Amino acid sequence: MELHLKDKVAVVTGASKGIGLAVVERLAGEGVKVVAGSRTSSPELEALAAGHDVTVVSVDLSTAEGAERLVRQAVERHRRLDILVNNVGAAEPRESFLAVSDSEWQRIFDLTFFSAVRASRAALPHLVAAGGAAIVNISSINARLPFPMVVDYSAAKAALTNLNKSLSEEFAPQGVRVNAIAPGPVRTPFWTAPGGFADATAAAAGTTAQEALDVVVPQNMGISSGRITEAHEVADLALFLASPLAANVTGTEILIDGGQAKTL
Repeated sequence: MELHLKDKVAVVTGASKGIGLAVVERLAGEGVKVVAGSRTSSPELEALAAGHDVTVVSVDLSTAEGAERLVRQAVERHRRLDILVNNVGAAEPRESFLAVSDSEWQRIFDLTFFSAVRASRAALPHLVAAGGAAIVNISSINARLPFPMVVDYSAAKAALTNLNKSLSEEFAPQGVRVNAIAPGPVRTPFWTAPGGFADATAAAAGTTAQEALDVVVPQNMGISSGRITEAHEVADLALFLASPLAANVTGTEILIDGGQAKTL
């Protein structure tokens, strides 16, 4: 399917791994000029930069200065901006709500919510100027799903989902579409990194991390398809929402969860 994205300019946050890396890969494959922001790079991201028009910017997106610098470098390099993908997020397994300190709440909100606030604020004047532009916010099923193990992350994603709707209402008349994707569990370092959620699930179930991801998580979370989502599947959806093929889609939140959410 021709997405009509060639020569567009995109900023992707949280671009070094997981969903962000998959989005950069898919955008680059469509001929998009990508400015990839992340606190640290990765061999996979550097390989994309070597073979495509991908600029890697090392930046701390938990700060206002970081978001502004990332967008500024994109516009200075390419003289325009057409797409913003807000993907930065952070979560840690929590034993209890009572165990999460104020500083931990603030850190999770800075990375997961305020990074999108700040990147959007920096990007929107350029997106409006470009016309026919798009923001894609990577939210989470946790925005609407009680999951005490990530109570602070879930609250931050709920705030992002609300922001998504508000921005879509204000900026659709100015030619900028704003949509969100809400994935369920995705096979990314968020789950697979040592000490992460796969290990925690495996320890509780008395099995391996691989078995936890392939069997335990789909069963315990009621995922109808019987498997978790792959990062490239989220990326493909992000590209569609960013493309002219979705020219009249704005203010929506699309689940990609294998049927985990059962509500209407």
